[in-house]
Amino acid sequence: MSHDFLVTGPEDAKITIVLAHGAGGAMDTTWMENMSSALADKGLRVVRFEFDYMAARRSTGKRSPPPRAELLKQEYKAVIDELGAPGTLVIAGKSMGGRVASMVADELRDTGKISGLLCFGYPFHPIGKPQSLRTAHLEEMKTPTLICQGTRDLFGSREEVSGFKLSSMIEILWVEDGDHDFQPRKAISGFTVAEDVNTVINHVSTWTAALPKAPPP
Repeated sequence: MSHDFLVTGPEDAKITIVLAHGAGGAMDTTWMENMSSALADKGLRVVRFEFDYMAARRSTGKRSPPPRAELLKQEYKAVIDELGAPGTLVIAGKSMGGRVASMVADELRDTGKISGLLCFGYPFHPIGKPQSLRTAHLEEMKTPTLICQGTRDLFGSREEVSGFKLSSMIEILWVEDGDHDFQPRKAISGFTVAEDVNTVINHVSTWTAALPKAPPP
């Protein structure tokens, strides 16, 4: 089935970011709205979509869990083909959406379809299960990758991730005192969520501008 797209930002932008949602939140949650608007303010074009299981919630009202990763991977690749966006294309996602994007990134880059991968809050492991790592494919990643991660993210904190073996193509931007949504504890850290998000947006803007063009297929 084809997907509905929610586009934010200039149509003639040189860089398009395809942004997938997390496991439990739709493409128009407050977090997704705020992040898309902030990226658009930097001149980036953000295209959001929903995986079929999430889109079905709108019509049925039933909260079914995501299907297995293999189906989500196929769906993300189909979305890129549907979109056919000109210019530099970066695939991205919040939490689960970023994980799915990371699993198809090298294949899409090898065929010249994308230039980079962007993950907001990568789920390095399920909460409370640090031994169940989701990092095997990240060790060999060939696609230029930026992971924006809160230092106290329960899916992978700075202390935990510092011990992981990751590809040299992966850069991690640590969001000070941020949780999985980049929310800091202001009373403790002195940071605000606006400051943390601003740090992320500025870095993403600089990083995407420096991306090399996708190699020819």
